[in-house]
Amino acid sequence: MDTLDILRQLAIIIVFAKLFGLLARKVKAPQVAGEIIAGLLIGPSVFGFVQSSDFLSGLAEVGVIILMFTAGLETNISDLKKTGAKATVIACAGVFVPLVLGTLLYMVFYGFSAIGTEEFYRAIFIGTILTATSVSITVSTLREMGKLQGELGQTIMSAAIIDDVIGIIVLTVVIGFKQPDSKVSDVILRTGAFFLLAFVFGFVVFKLFKWYDARHPHTRRIPILGIALAFALSYVADRYFGVADITGAYVAGVILCSLRDSEYITQKMDTNSYMIFGPVFFCSIGLSTNIRTLDMTILWFSLAFVAVGLLSKVLGCGLTARLLGFKGHNALKVGCGMMTRGEVALIVAQRGLKAGMLEPAYFTAVILLIIVSSILTPLLLKFLYSKDGPEESGAEKHTAET
Repeated sequence: MDTLDILRQLAIIIVFAKLFGLLARKVKAPQVAGEIIAGLLIGPSVFGFVQSSDFLSGLAEVGVIILMFTAGLETNISDLKKTGAKATVIACAGVFVPLVLGTLLYMVFYGFSAIGTEEFYRAIFIGTILTATSVSITVSTLREMGKLQGELGQTIMSAAIIDDVIGIIVLTVVIGFKQPDSKVSDVILRTGAFFLLAFVFGFVVFKLFKWYDARHPHTRRIPILGIALAFALSYVADRYFGVADITGAYVAGVILCSLRDSEYITQKMDTNSYMIFGPVFFCSIGLSTNIRTLDMTILWFSLAFVAVGLLSKVLGCGLTARLLGFKGHNALKVGCGMMTRGEVALIVAQRGLKAGMLEPAYFTAVILLIIVSSILTPLLLKFLYSKDGPEESGAEKHTAET
């Protein structure tokens, strides 16, 4: 591919991604869903204006690292501490139940395989995709209704954040099994060694950034050094520990999330992601999917995948919330609030494609789940909150005001 062709394809990707992203937002759907649909239209599925290439794959790789770095930066350690054990237990259930049910779903469609075989790890990876939770749709809905600051809203938000952290760890372990001659003990040891190193190294790096930020506050040097840290940790994680590079990027964000200028770093990352890297990444998902190759088995699997994806979060998180003391509709609110999927699910799926653990056709199921869950979750939350009696609503209002 020559330089002129690259420029032509980038122009097409950016224009179509932004156009369909705005259209998606107009109909109250996630903007990323519009960008993925744009990729489907301009890719081999429909018009064929753009073809996948090593260059576009490289840009998409940078895009996903920036996205995960930003996700780490947006982690609020203080909020995680406030919600305590309840959010952690709900998050663990929100990972375990979808992981098991997703694995069983694949085996029901394609046969039960012996532990350790390639098909067995493919089945586990399908379950791993379902572990992710997108907090953005739920948070915006709760904020709109004035319910975000209560105990319930904070528990949902914190559980979703912890859910993603656990999901990234699960992804790291599952991807590790793909390596030749890998053993469970070796994968766990490598993963544990990376997080131990990240904790020690991260403490030192945070102190250095804090010292530098105090002397040069709100300057562009801070975001530049931050993204350099994200790239470096991504490289080290993948190259020396066999851990997914996006895990390194996420950890880099968590290291800097308590920095005074963390929001400033996030703003700079969002600018780069919004203008070019984000559209290229989400369009690349559509470019990698060719709906012309879909058969009835994939179609039925996609529908079952959506159903299992929604129900597994409601059952896992909702029942656990009930056991932890959330009464009435509140337990169901927790389950429905946790069932949205977004960027992290796409990132996990893309990592599976790169590692050879997922076929491109299955992106259809992931995209469908993101769209359905993102539309259904706000509707269900608003319906459930409308069922609250005046006494319960007053109590929640008093909690929020306090």
